[in-house]
Amino acid sequence: MTREVNTLAQTAPHFILGTAGHIDHGKSTLVQALTGTDPDRLAEEKRRGITIELGFARLELDDGTVLGVVDVPGHERFVRQMIAGATGIDLALLCIAADDGVMPQTAEHLAVLELLGIERVVIALTKTDLVDADWVELITEEVREYLASTPYANAPLVPVSARTGEGLADLRAELARAVQGLTRAHDATTPRLPIDRSFSIKGSGTVVTGTLWSGAITPGDELEALPGGPRARVRGVQTHGQAVERAEAGNRVAVNLGAVSTEDVRPGMLLTTPETLRPTDRFDAQVTYLGTEGDATPLATGTRMRIAHGTAEVLGRVLFMDGLAELAPGSATFAQVRLDEPLPVSTGDRFVMRSLTPVQVVGGGIVLHPHPRRRTTLREGEQALLDALLAGDVEAACDAAFAQQKTPVTAAEVARAASISEDAAARRLEDRHAAGALARLSTEPDAYYTTRGLLQKHTSALENELLRFHAEQPTAPGLSKRALLDRLPTRLTEACFEALVQDALGAGQVMIDDGLIAHPKAGAGARKLEEQAAAALISLLADAGSTPPSVDDLITQAGVEASAARRALSALEKAGRIHRVSPSLVFGTAAYTALEDAAVAFLHTYARATAAELRDALGVSRKYAIPLLEHFDAQGVTRRVGDERELGPKRT
Repeated sequence: MTREVNTLAQTAPHFILGTAGHIDHGKSTLVQALTGTDPDRLAEEKRRGITIELGFARLELDDGTVLGVVDVPGHERFVRQMIAGATGIDLALLCIAADDGVMPQTAEHLAVLELLGIERVVIALTKTDLVDADWVELITEEVREYLASTPYANAPLVPVSARTGEGLADLRAELARAVQGLTRAHDATTPRLPIDRSFSIKGSGTVVTGTLWSGAITPGDELEALPGGPRARVRGVQTHGQAVERAEAGNRVAVNLGAVSTEDVRPGMLLTTPETLRPTDRFDAQVTYLGTEGDATPLATGTRMRIAHGTAEVLGRVLFMDGLAELAPGSATFAQVRLDEPLPVSTGDRFVMRSLTPVQVVGGGIVLHPHPRRRTTLREGEQALLDALLAGDVEAACDAAFAQQKTPVTAAEVARAASISEDAAARRLEDRHAAGALARLSTEPDAYYTTRGLLQKHTSALENELLRFHAEQPTAPGLSKRALLDRLPTRLTEACFEALVQDALGAGQVMIDDGLIAHPKAGAGARKLEEQAAAALISLLADAGSTPPSVDDLITQAGVEASAARRALSALEKAGRIHRVSPSLVFGTAAYTALEDAAVAFLHTYARATAAELRDALGVSRKYAIPLLEHFDAQGVTRRVGDERELGPKRT
């Protein structure tokens, strides 16, 4: 791939023009006459005189608009390639030979264009040099009559001869008019490139080509091939044979990928930014069943189909929603498409359905939700969500998805449920919160949204479980968050539970002390008992001075409930009112401070002392001296040197 950058290719408006029509109706010849490029690149194509693979050319119109031309096969055996080429086009050029008229692949290609949502079509009545003017008029009427029942009844029709050049200027002018005000078929910031060719160039490595549906690709980007392919760095990008620094959506693009082989990245895969798209083995859709000409047989739910999306085609089943057993030709309904192999589909993507045998285009549809639950019976609100997605109403989709939630949710969770962007969901939820319709629970890093009625329901559940706990354990000050979460009747995520607790705490509906949650009213008895225990313990320690009883004896002498006493001791220690020197021995602060000062004063005088000498200096028995000295060592008050101690770093 060359590195000469074509700046014009990056600034001119770009759209993709796709040809369509029956075999031998002059598509490739017309493309060559318009562009000067022969789109038939294979020797077999030239030998047989038909297009087998997709061909590509560049057509620059007089106003500077650039059309990337995709020339598709017309033979019935290559309809799959036609679909692959048509999925990324913005505008279609339907070729109908003047000496032949409407033929089977004309009808099939028209069906594909309709199913893929191609709104604008220009009709080229080709090979007019082979017939007289009266015949051209007759065929024109026949074509108009056929198109009357299609979305393309008013499509412009231009008689043209690629051999003589007659009508070519008119056709170019009609194409220029057709692109006025045209919006691209796909519009998003994330790059998506369905791969239609993959090959190796000596000295460059693997190159893939395709129609860039959305976003942009630049050298240095990291892209991922889906489904199941590798990640690779972009070494270079070309549009129409010219190297560019940025390829925009609406272009035919060749991408040189580093450190991958053609076996790793194949036609049918899709290139996109890593972690932005997750392939799926099922999706919800609106499907349209066209049937085949002359056959009124309905389509039964669960029928296996070939599902063509982008440049891929996989097998799958089409299951209609809500018990619909069959679908008549010309009808549409909601369905879940279950795939034998995953596809990287997105909301709004179009797909085509082909029957297994005989292989014919029989319908298609629009992807509505790429990651639905596995079901065909719609819950309350799911119909509204699918209706909103079909209409492209992002706010209604957000509202419908939110209405189905039974717990407070984040914008990210609503976005996934609604199959919309997180930014769109956040804007809608914030707007509804600002209008007073929703409650907002502010947490880090995410905010949770819910209705005021649902918030009251969950807060009441918190209070009820706390009251029940206090009734069961009247002396307990509260329970852990994990324990309370496990007791709640509705399953909540830990993050959602934390948001509810913080909201209830701010409203004074719960209280938290030392990591334990309690009800402000029902926990009062336990708190009073703990306060009484603390007072009794402090009094006993003050009386005991430097010779306190063990913790167990202390609790017995206090005459209070053991668990309340132990909680009181912990609270007193945190408050600095007592000092615990071992698991079984605590001192009042005054006594402890006096003992520490005595040890420090003795070591200031004598520098070093044995345990026995320090015991005598403290005026206590060995029972108290050993745990005290070990505690002083641990606190840095003293430091042990052999069998002696000196002042530690805290007191030197």
